[in-house]
Amino acid sequence: MMPGKGEGFIALVAGISVGVVMLSVALLIVVMSVMNGFRGELLDRFVNLNGHAIIQAYDGDLENWEGILEEVLATPDVVSASPMIEQPLLVTFNGRVEAVQVRGNTQSDIGKLSENLVQGNLSAITPDASKVAIGSRLAMNLGARVGDTITILNPAGRTTPFGTVPRQVAYEVAAFIETGVYEFDQVFVVMPIKDAQTLLLTGDSIGLIEVMTTDAEDVGRILAPLEPKIASEAVINDWREINSSIFEALEVERVAMFFALSLIVLVAAFNILSSLVMLVRAKTRDIAILRTMGATRRNILKIFVTTGTVIGAFGTVTGLILGFLILYFRQGIVKFLETVTGQALWDPSVRFLTDLPARVDPMEVVGISVLAMTLSFLATLYPAFKAANTDPVQVLRYE
Repeated sequence: MMPGKGEGFIALVAGISVGVVMLSVALLIVVMSVMNGFRGELLDRFVNLNGHAIIQAYDGDLENWEGILEEVLATPDVVSASPMIEQPLLVTFNGRVEAVQVRGNTQSDIGKLSENLVQGNLSAITPDASKVAIGSRLAMNLGARVGDTITILNPAGRTTPFGTVPRQVAYEVAAFIETGVYEFDQVFVVMPIKDAQTLLLTGDSIGLIEVMTTDAEDVGRILAPLEPKIASEAVINDWREINSSIFEALEVERVAMFFALSLIVLVAAFNILSSLVMLVRAKTRDIAILRTMGATRRNILKIFVTTGTVIGAFGTVTGLILGFLILYFRQGIVKFLETVTGQALWDPSVRFLTDLPARVDPMEVVGISVLAMTLSFLATLYPAFKAANTDPVQVLRYE
């Protein structure tokens, strides 16, 4: 039942209802997909750098690390485990000083950084070659290029009769790496684990064991049997604990954004309700005539429920299309807005990642669509029952 002549305002309200449903669905899909992408990209990049879990000694040095490594590898659903050294130090180059995170990796782990290679040659980074790979942002801050020599300072140097003398070791920059996580790219210095042991004067001990499992989300259950076996020597921290502040904040923000944007869908449902109420009032005489011609209350009810549901369905479908289009062209939209406003909307120093990520969860899309359709359907019930209960005798008495 459509608005007739002189009822253009009702059509306008119905059109606005479609638009609000469309925009609310599109916004929900875009925001939730971007937040899923943000979480997923951060998880992938943190995991690539730190594994699903880190095993660390209570005093910072794992001396019996070979035995612990065997226990880890024997644990079901553990894919790989490798020793690692990590220590915050200082680096100097041409008078510039930066705080860095020196990481000693095995040769196989250094080789895995090839997908993050920006410039240089990772294969040149071998034990005793005095060559390192540094983060691209760190290279920019230092003004260093591939082939330059940087100096790493270890304040905990050798003890002499005159006090502790900081240890200074020169390394050639063999490669630049870029993980996409700003905080890592501005501090990381990667070298062979043997060179890290020499720099830190730790002998054959290591600092950490990096663990990869079959499922990052289930890492707690997988490593639970291992904890009592190594409890006297080391502690296990999974990726949730290592990056708890970031991921907990993301989860809270994700829930809050979903709740806030869901209110827009509720507003759209009220728009549908108001347009149908006006339509019922405008079509009271027509409804009465239909009733006198034999239409049942059920028939009238179906007409108005169908009308409101079609408005909701059309808005939902167009919202899905608009949402996917925005996601597809998201980088172009960000660049356009940056050009128009003259502001950096996606500053990697603030948001960790260099690009705007997005991951569409099919179940979330279904949930958003069901939410929009359900609220649209519920909004039709009051005006539909109002129309179905119209008394034709009362309406036509004065006609």
